[in-house]
Amino acid sequence: MKCLTLVTAILITVSAYSQTDLEMKLFELPDVIFQEIKTPEGFEAAYQLKVRQPIDHQDHSKGHFYQRVFLSHRGYDAPTVIITNGYGRPSNTITEVAQLCEANQIQVEHRYFLESSPDSLDYDYLNFEQVTADLHNLNQLFRQIYSGKWISSGISKGGTTTIFYRYFYPDDVDVSIPYVAPVNHSDEDTRIYEFLDKVGTESCRQDIKAYQTRMLKDAELMKSYLKWFAIGQGLEFSYLDLDEAYEYAILEYPFSFWQWGHDCELIPDAEAPTDTLLQHFVDIIGLDFYADKSMEAYASHYYQSAEEMGYYGFEIAAFKGLIKHLKTDKNPSAIFTPGQLPVKFDPTLTNKVYAWTQTTQLPFVYINGANDTWSATAVPENKKSGSLWFNMKDRSHGDARIKNLPPADKVKLVSKMSEWLDQTVIMPESLNQP
Repeated sequence: MKCLTLVTAILITVSAYSQTDLEMKLFELPDVIFQEIKTPEGFEAAYQLKVRQPIDHQDHSKGHFYQRVFLSHRGYDAPTVIITNGYGRPSNTITEVAQLCEANQIQVEHRYFLESSPDSLDYDYLNFEQVTADLHNLNQLFRQIYSGKWISSGISKGGTTTIFYRYFYPDDVDVSIPYVAPVNHSDEDTRIYEFLDKVGTESCRQDIKAYQTRMLKDAELMKSYLKWFAIGQGLEFSYLDLDEAYEYAILEYPFSFWQWGHDCELIPDAEAPTDTLLQHFVDIIGLDFYADKSMEAYASHYYQSAEEMGYYGFEIAAFKGLIKHLKTDKNPSAIFTPGQLPVKFDPTLTNKVYAWTQTTQLPFVYINGANDTWSATAVPENKKSGSLWFNMKDRSHGDARIKNLPPADKVKLVSKMSEWLDQTVIMPESLNQP
C-alpha cells in the first residue's frame, strides 16, 4: 500500500509539470538539452536547445561540444527552415523565410562562436566539412519530429554557409535561400577591386578617394583626437596598434561605404572642418572594428577566410607615400587570423563549390544588393538552372531583403516557392509593408 502511495505521488508530481507533446518529442531526441523561451508571435512554442556535436564528425573520440540552437515551432507537418548563421546567435529572431513559408524555424549558432565552442579551439576542425556536418546532424535529428518540406537560409557568411551546406548535403533541404552571400575565389579576390572601380557614379568614387587621401595626409591630427575617443570607448589595441588600425580603417572605407549603402551626398568635401571629417569616420568605419575586442569576436571568421573561404584585400597603389605604418610590398589583407596564426589558403573547395553552382539544378533563391560590395563575389546568374536571382537595384548588404523586392519579383518568388514546396505560399502582410 505504501508503494502504491509513493507511485501515485510521483505521477502527481510529474503531471504538475505537464510536459507538452513537443517537449516529449524533444526529450526523446538524443543529445539534446532544451529550455522554454518566449514564444514569437505566430508560433505555438519556442525553445533554446543545446545539441551535442562531435568536434570531428569523422572521429568522435576527438570530443564534443554543445551547439546553441533556437527552435520556434508552428506545427509538425509545416515546412521547416534551418537558418545557417555564420557567426554567433545570442537570441531568437524570426526570419523573413519563416514568415513567408509559415515554417518552423531552427536557428543555428555557428561552431566556434560564443556558446557553441569546445573548451579548446582546435582550428583544424573549423572548416566547411565540419560546419555542414553540424547542420546535417540537426537536420536528421529534427526530421524525427517534422515531416514537411525543408528550406535552408542565411545572410552574408551565413548565406555562404547555406550554399556550402547544399553542396555537401544536397538532399537535406528542398530549397536554399542565401542572402548577400559571397563565394570567393581567393584570399584576395580581385573582383572586389573591379567592383569598387565601377560602382556608383564617377563623382562619388572620386569623393571617396579624396576623403581617404585627406584622412591619410592629416593622419597625425586625426589620431590625436581619435586616441581620446578610443580611451572613452574602452578600446584596446594590441593585435594592431592605433597607427595600424587607423590606416586599415581608411583603406576599408570604400568597402564599408558601399556594403552598407551610405549616401554619397554626405561625404565631407575638401573644405570640411576636422570635426566633420572625424564624425564621418566614426559613422562609416570607426576604430572599434580593428580593436582587440573585435579581433577576438571574429577570430573564427578570419580563420575560415584565411584557410578556405577566401576574402579581400586593400589596393594601395593610389596612396603611395601616404601609408606609413602598414607593409606596402603588397596589398594589405583584410584577414586577421587568431593570434596572427600563419594560415595557408587552399582555394580547392571554394572554387569547386563555385563551379558546382554553375551546373546544379537544385532550387536556389539568390538575393543580393546591386550596390553591396559583396555582390562582386556573389554567385552569377545561371538561367538554365531554374533557380531565382534577385540583384536588387540600389540595395546593399543590410536591406537586400524579400520585403524590399519590387512587387513583380515578389509574385515571381511566391510562385516558385509554391511550386517547390508543393503548397500555396502567400506573401505575408509583414513583408508587404513599404
